[in-house]
Amino acid sequence: MEELTFPSLGEQLEQDENLIPVPQNDQGVVDKKAADIAELSKKGYHFLKENKIKEANEAFNAILELEENNNYALVGLGDSERKQNHFKEAIEYYTRCLTHHFGNNYALFGLADCYKALNQYHKAIDIWERYLVHDDRNITVLTRVADAYRKIRDFKQSKQLYLRVLDMEENNAYALIGLGHLHYDFKEYRDALYYWTRMFELNEHDVDIRVLTSIGNCYRKLKLYDKGVYYFERALEVEPDNFYALFGLADCYRGMNQQFRSVEYWNKILEKDPNNKVILTRAGDSYRNTGDYETAITYYNKALDIEFDIYAVLGLALISIGQGKYDEAISSLTRLIQSDPKNYRFYIDLADCYMKTNRKTAAIETLESFQALGIRSQAVNEMLEKIHSNQY
Repeated sequence: MEELTFPSLGEQLEQDENLIPVPQNDQGVVDKKAADIAELSKKGYHFLKENKIKEANEAFNAILELEENNNYALVGLGDSERKQNHFKEAIEYYTRCLTHHFGNNYALFGLADCYKALNQYHKAIDIWERYLVHDDRNITVLTRVADAYRKIRDFKQSKQLYLRVLDMEENNAYALIGLGHLHYDFKEYRDALYYWTRMFELNEHDVDIRVLTSIGNCYRKLKLYDKGVYYFERALEVEPDNFYALFGLADCYRGMNQQFRSVEYWNKILEKDPNNKVILTRAGDSYRNTGDYETAITYYNKALDIEFDIYAVLGLALISIGQGKYDEAISSLTRLIQSDPKNYRFYIDLADCYMKTNRKTAAIETLESFQALGIRSQAVNEMLEKIHSNQY
């Protein structure tokens, strides 16, 4: 699922170069060197805002020639590297700034963002919490720390921080979005739906497409497929080729047993991404469920031409069963069990084939071999019981 992300931090100077002061002495006389540094700083951040990286770096390096460890220049060079996703290089500049200007907010923000981008969430949290010691009501930082705690799956800390933000700002978009992701990550789909629906209601006529697909995914996970369809269709009105909306619609129609509609959306994805193995297999499943075995076989084989896929082989085995070709199915299912011995479904389908060919002992041995793995499966136990009692 595509996530909504937080805006870049540490770029406030870039947005407003007027934040950079021009120092004066007690008599109000401008210091020439300081004035030159301030002017170069404004130019540098202006260039950054326009993504003119080369010109920005020239301005910042010119400052360092005037003042070796100038904080504006070091932060600017860090921001420049971060814009290019050169996070390790950016970290060096931010760290150098903090060595000489301890507690510089812009360097702290940039440094934390770099660690976050490198998936080093614990380090990012440490940096952001250094800032919160001095300003524990900074909503932007609080949402970022909450987001980082979510990434390391610390549900309690993450939720507490998001809720603190909502206490300060009732409809803060990033806290609502974060709480939606948090509950979704922990499979609490109804709670996730609550927060994302609030986002939808706040911006119903100009809602972000990712909010629409997130709400749709919650309904999909709750198996309320008809409700999910509405939001995925709204998303397609915004972006007709959006992968998440097309996937969501295809899966919702699959769940509603409208395979002919499901196929329509799987194929729309394949128009853009014809070698998507997962989608080829899903489309094959839909064609198989409509009884169009020939087309299903074509899709499964396309998937297998790309790479071995368990579910494509399973689909072909199920077609063999549907066609009464039980020996072919038995051969395929036996190979699947060798590839994935813990998947109970393969044992059930294989036992079913043995029963259909009057090989009751082989069916029992197949199911007992799964039980011997020490994995519990109600479906396997029930089938074995029915076979033993001659009710299968």
